[in-house]
Amino acid sequence: MSNKMWGGRFATGPDAIMEEINASIGFDQRLFRQDIAGSIAHATMLAETGILTQEDRDAIVAGLNEVLAEIESGSFTFSRALEDIHMNVESRLREKIGDAAGRLHTARSRNDQVATDFKLYIRDTIDTLVMQVHTLQLALVTKAEDEAQTIMPGFTHLQSAQPVTFGHHLLAYVEMLGRDAGRLLDARKRLNESPLGSAALAGTPYPINRERTAEQLGFDRPTANSLDAVSDRDFILETLAAASICAMHLSRFAEEMVIWSSAQFGFVRLSDKFTTGSSIMPQKRNPDAAELVRAKIGRILGALTSLIVVMKGLPLAYSKDMQEDKEVAFDALDALSLSLAAMTGMVGDMVPNRERMRVSAAAGFSTATDIADWLVRELNIPFRDAHHITGQIVALAEQKNCGLEGLTIEDFKFIDQRIDSRIHKVLTVEASVAARQSYGGTAPANVLIQAARWKTILTGEAHDPKPLQKKKHGGHGDGGVE
Repeated sequence: MSNKMWGGRFATGPDAIMEEINASIGFDQRLFRQDIAGSIAHATMLAETGILTQEDRDAIVAGLNEVLAEIESGSFTFSRALEDIHMNVESRLREKIGDAAGRLHTARSRNDQVATDFKLYIRDTIDTLVMQVHTLQLALVTKAEDEAQTIMPGFTHLQSAQPVTFGHHLLAYVEMLGRDAGRLLDARKRLNESPLGSAALAGTPYPINRERTAEQLGFDRPTANSLDAVSDRDFILETLAAASICAMHLSRFAEEMVIWSSAQFGFVRLSDKFTTGSSIMPQKRNPDAAELVRAKIGRILGALTSLIVVMKGLPLAYSKDMQEDKEVAFDALDALSLSLAAMTGMVGDMVPNRERMRVSAAAGFSTATDIADWLVRELNIPFRDAHHITGQIVALAEQKNCGLEGLTIEDFKFIDQRIDSRIHKVLTVEASVAARQSYGGTAPANVLIQAARWKTILTGEAHDPKPLQKKKHGGHGDGGVE
């Protein structure tokens, strides 16, 4: 039996294997809202241009809204024999309103229809993802304000380098996520041209008004080239590229959460909400949520790679290969959305061990650079010479098995007679972070300024920096405010 929707050329129906490989309704059914919205806009335009009667238009729109209600309620039965969401909706519409449904497809093709549907879907998804990114940023900013004066080790090569504030560290991810949101919004801006009316590949002889359908669907303008319009999947590739970079940032942060929550570091604690136990080791608290977020970059970047490979050799215009765009995109963007939600939850859940962080920040001669800077600033010693002198001071501290703050003024003078007791003021981790007041630096005052700036950006309301409070050394999760 031939397919009634497109079977005039075909005497028999497709082989079962052909039906299996060809059908996309199993995954593209999630485009139903966009498909129906596009059809309503198209029918409205056809009526406005006189291609379709107002009576047919009204019947089509009413029928489509009924189909929408059926799908949303779960009472709609999707048919694999009808291949895709477009044919499923149109077939059901015909059952409801009769021949008028057949006029809906005038001046369009499934080629421009699917491109329009998918653009609408990606646009909606970007809006949701950007909102999620902003929610995560706000959670980080809130935590950064609370931890503006919490001192932790800053690392290079995962080796203790210089003291930083935990708030400053968290704000680094706010900056990354800001760029992620910007890339997603850039992709949205570029995709916001309507393919509808490009038809199969060459346009249509009907006197349609593509500006009108673009306007109804919230596009900025119609696409300017029909060949490009039906064969373009850049909008998905660009969104997946932005999603991959965002997932990479989440993966980096997740890795730090895994490290920080380990017994060896003990910088933060995650509650039972975001950890699991071991089937054999009762003492274990595994950061599984963070580990899963860390892993999601694999499938998200894999989707980008997969689709680039699909598209790389396709001649213009549409080829069935392009049906492979949806499953990978749906999966990748779902994974990113889940990762953003999980990370937001973990940020709110994690409790820092402030004293453990501070003790770790003071280890490993982390204020050595502060000594070199003091030698330059107070004694006018060239930095390269100061660097050499500081190296000797560190070697002496190692020899005496003490920290830099444990050296006496006699020890310093043994290295260089020009050093005086003022040097002790720069040896604490508190002095080190407070001194780094250059724009973008880790000083607590800077953290509060940057946190206020981001709160203003994210909420649209003006926020002044919170005042610095005198701190005492707190324990695990202690606010530490005197």
